[in-house]
Order: sequence, then structure tokens, then C-alpha cells
Amino acid sequence: MPDVGEGLTEAEILKWYVQPGDTVEDGQIVCEVETAKAAVELPIPFDGTVHELRFAEGTTVDVGQVIISVNVGGGAAPEAPVAEAAPVAQAAAPAVVAPVAPVAEEEAEPQGRTPVLVGYGVAASSTKRRPRKPAPGAVTAAPVAPAQAAPAAVPVAVPVSVPEQLNGHGPGAGRPLAKPPVRKLAKDLGVDLATVTPTGPDGIITREDVHAAAAPAPAPAVEAPAPTPVAHPVAAPTAVQAAPVVSTDARETRVPVKGVRKATAAAMVGSAFTAPHVTEFVTFDITRTMKLVEELKSGTDMAGLRVNPLLLIAKAVLVAVRRNPEINAAWDEAAQEIVLKHYVNLGIAAATPRGLLVPNIKDAHAQTLPELSASLSELISTARDGKTTPAAMQGGTFTITNVGVFGVDTGTPILNPGESAILAVGAIKLQPWVHKGKVKPRQVTTLALSFDHRLVDGELGSKFLADVAAILEQPKRLISWA
Repeated sequence: MPDVGEGLTEAEILKWYVQPGDTVEDGQIVCEVETAKAAVELPIPFDGTVHELRFAEGTTVDVGQVIISVNVGGGAAPEAPVAEAAPVAQAAAPAVVAPVAPVAEEEAEPQGRTPVLVGYGVAASSTKRRPRKPAPGAVTAAPVAPAQAAPAAVPVAVPVSVPEQLNGHGPGAGRPLAKPPVRKLAKDLGVDLATVTPTGPDGIITREDVHAAAAPAPAPAVEAPAPTPVAHPVAAPTAVQAAPVVSTDARETRVPVKGVRKATAAAMVGSAFTAPHVTEFVTFDITRTMKLVEELKSGTDMAGLRVNPLLLIAKAVLVAVRRNPEINAAWDEAAQEIVLKHYVNLGIAAATPRGLLVPNIKDAHAQTLPELSASLSELISTARDGKTTPAAMQGGTFTITNVGVFGVDTGTPILNPGESAILAVGAIKLQPWVHKGKVKPRQVTTLALSFDHRLVDGELGSKFLADVAAILEQPKRLISWA
């Protein structure tokens, strides 16, 4: 399971597109996984035949665990690197392989290796297809061997030279197993990975291992989980693990909290109890903007593009940000600084079957109205299809949430973490309104602006909200104020 987004530690396997015995090609999509941020399709980096799927659909897997193994035709590595890597483990290898190779001829063949998806560790096997059922026998046979051979499955992760070749790092046989972000962390902290005791699956060094090694006193504590790498290789050849299921009875249903919903809950709780929220409201006549929407729909300038009130509201927000740039900022707690952003990555909250997603349009401030329309359409359709990438949800500076599509008049939105303000758009309804001294039916709506009072005071928040409303009351200000 690769790290598909910085800081993610696990992902749920949503769907397998291949089965054991299928032929795969380099770059072919083999499965779809859901992280705490989005659903992501994973490609295979090899040509070969699928040997085994390690986890069932619906299973949550930690980053770094092997989820699929592939037999690469003609790709067996030479035996020399194995001997250089660990002579003791090589001597113990027949104890693992012999019980699953019933034909003597297979035992005499050179021992092959099965590369895994992300290149962290390799699974030892014979050159022919290995039966699954006898595999547990290798575990029971291990205690008969000498003391060094007790963890019989250790040779699965020992030949570190192979993943280095797969990752293009050269033939060094003693290079510790670690992902690129972990290697960078070790370099920044001045930690030699060769001195770090790995606790991750298949002997992978994790971020926690590096931090523990960098700490002066707690470092020895990481030695306790040392046997962890044995657990995954022993369990790997067995049946695919069962996925968590929804628990239902006559009176209640329990649904596991995971993936996007789990991440959203944690982020919202953290935001609500970290940033002091203030919410202000404004109700106004949006009739002229609604007429402009209809004119743009019938015109040729926006032909083929989706035109709706949200498009003009988004444009109004961008103009108001230009007039009140301090609203587009973030609070850096660690540095005790206010970070003013000179760009707008405009987030749009989207309700999807997997929960609330907030992807953002990069550099929305620099887009024309047709470009903004195309970006909004792509963002929303991608989110509803569950294909939003983690990168699309990172780096937002200001968010719009449209609760009006549900018929709701207004609300008090919670800030998206790392942002200073969020605008909630209420339902647009025909209501009696005083217009030019007379009560007339007009299109009316309510906007609610929540902001972080640590860096946005009442004056700034009020000016910004008033500007957005003024633009939408008189949309010609989109030109005169731009």
C-alpha cells in the first residue's frame, strides 16, 4: 500500500480489478483504494501474472503493507545478492519452501522472488506456481530448525537488493527498507537508517522509528516491537482477510467510521475547538444576479459551459477577496504568525456518497468567468464520481459551501482547517421585498460568513461579507470592482 498522500497512514481497498492468474502490464490499474482524503486508483509497476491478493475488498490496510504479489516472467534475480544479504537466512530458506513444493524437481530449481506492488520487500517462492493450502505447514516446520531459523518467514523480507533494483537505487545489498518520505525525514534529522530498528510490515522503517532513533532517551523503546515484521509474512499466504461489515439488528445499525468521514470528523472537531469562530449573516435581493445567469445561459460567450448562481457567487467572492486581501489568510500556531496568501485556491464543499469533500480550484483568482465555470464543473463532477485526488483537496485558502441546494436558508459553517473564512450560501427564494419603495416579489437569499477571530476582526469580516452581497445585488460591480 503506497503513501498516496503526505501524512496518510492507511487506506481501504474499495475494489480489485484483477484476480490471481490474471496477466498485468506496467501501469495497469489493479485496484481502487479510499484514503482519508479521496478514492485513488493504484497502477501496477510490473509486467507479469498476479500471484496473490493479500486483502479483501473493504479491508483497511496500513501504508507499507503488501497488498498484491506478482510473478514477473523471466525476472528472477541472481542468487549472489541473497547470499550477500543474509547467509543464515538463505540456509533456512528450504525450510520454508520445501513444504509447499511437493515435487522434488521443484525443490532443485533456483529460488525465485515475487516482487510486490510498492517494492518494499519480496516474497520468496519457487519458480513454479506455489499451492496456497500447504503454506501454513511452513510455519509449523520452523520450530524444528535451529534457534536462528525460528522466525521461519523472515527470509521473505531479507533480500533487500531486489526492491532497490526495482526502485532504481543500485545493487547495494544492505540498504534499509524505507519509503522516500521516511528517508528524507531521516536525512533532515541526521539519522543513519542503518542504525534504526524497523517496526513496520516486512521490515520497513517507519516515521515513528526515525523519530524514536533521533530522540536521545526513548530510542531503545523501539526494540520491543522488533518481531512485528514476522507477523505479516506468516499471515500473507493464508486466505484473504475479511472486510469489516456493517452491524445491523432490529433496533439499530452501526457503521464503522473510516476513510473520508473519519478524516472529516477529526478535522472539524479540531477546527471547531482550535479557531474561535464568529459567524455573521446578510440577507439581500439577488434578483439581478439571477437575471444575469439567464442572460449568460442564452448568450454565445458561455456556450457549452454550465452557468448557475454558484458561478457568479464564486466570482463575487474572488472580487471581494481582492478588495479585502486580509480575509485570505491562515494562522500559523507554531510560528505565531499570520500568513497572508497572495493567491486564492477556492474550495467548494461537495456532498458525495463517501462524505463531505472540499476540493479546491487552484489559482481561481486568475481565471476568467468561462475558465472558472469549466473548473467548477470538473471539480463537482469529479467529486461526485469519487475520483477527487488528495492533491485537489490540499492547499485551499477560502471555501464556499452551498447549503441552499438542500432548501436550507442559512447555517453557521465550520472553518476548513488551515483557512480563515468560509461562506455558506442559503436557498434563493421568491419573497416579498421592498424594491424602489414598493413591496414586490423578489429573489432573496442569505449568506453566512464564519471566520477565525484570531486574525479576522469584526470590521474585516463585515466589510468582506457586505462586498459579496453588494456585488450580487448589482452584478455590474463584477466589472467595476474587479
